[in-house]
Amino acid sequence: MPGRTVTVLTVVAAFTASLAASPAAASDARGPWRPAVVAALGDSISAGFNACGWYVSCRSRSWSTGDDVGVQSHYMRLLDLDAGPVLGGNVNLAVPGTTSAGLAAQVEQAVERRADYVTVLVGAQDACAPQERLMTPVSVYERRVAGALATFRRSRPGGRVFLASVPDLKRLWRVGRDNLIARGFWAIGRICPTMLAKASSEAPAERARRDRVRARVAAYNAALSRICTAYGPACRFDGNALFDCPFTLNHVSKWDFFHPNAAGQRLIAQRTYPVVRDWFEQPALRPESR
Repeated sequence: MPGRTVTVLTVVAAFTASLAASPAAASDARGPWRPAVVAALGDSISAGFNACGWYVSCRSRSWSTGDDVGVQSHYMRLLDLDAGPVLGGNVNLAVPGTTSAGLAAQVEQAVERRADYVTVLVGAQDACAPQERLMTPVSVYERRVAGALATFRRSRPGGRVFLASVPDLKRLWRVGRDNLIARGFWAIGRICPTMLAKASSEAPAERARRDRVRARVAAYNAALSRICTAYGPACRFDGNALFDCPFTLNHVSKWDFFHPNAAGQRLIAQRTYPVVRDWFEQPALRPESR
């Protein structure tokens, strides 16, 4: 039955061709995974606040999506790779003052911009409340971040997420407490009062307050680790690389002694990029492997 044989062969050939044209196969054929759009989500740190001017966001110096060659952000390091398609763009959606409550709206914007690699750094403002009792509870923080990332995973199933740990606010107090100018900025500007108020005091009550705030930040980071584990292979947590970062006042803006300056932004990029570097040597993840 030669006619039937030809028909079967034609169907098989068509099916094989459709597999070759599938997104997963195309990703494998292209070689290492490359994001088309990189997006920065979070608060003032990712927005580059005070990294180049007086109380302004300097997104070009963001550790995540900045295009300043001196910072060598994740975005710039991706551009330096010599394989794979050229990146389509960098989008900085981070907003100064953002707490975990604002992350969901930023994720929605990232989805609209078709971002497929997002970095998230949020939590410092959850701890830097006007009063200790107003700090975001850990359970609320975890629910907000997990919910926002669930939206990203559902909307951008081929995307990947990097979660940076919240920096150690007590280290900032430790490296700046003996600097009269830093203490002045912290007091006048009421900068992160839960940690930095009464910065020169060693009274037992003040020391206990700082320890509790630091413990809250550590608990946020533990929550981020759990969230990323539940998300699966398309999420990476930095393993407290940023929390453990040995920054000094040389890495902090002299306009507020709180936000990273250009050197501080570069340090964040240096400490965090190795966590995801191997991603860009691997093919795209198949949906079923996630």
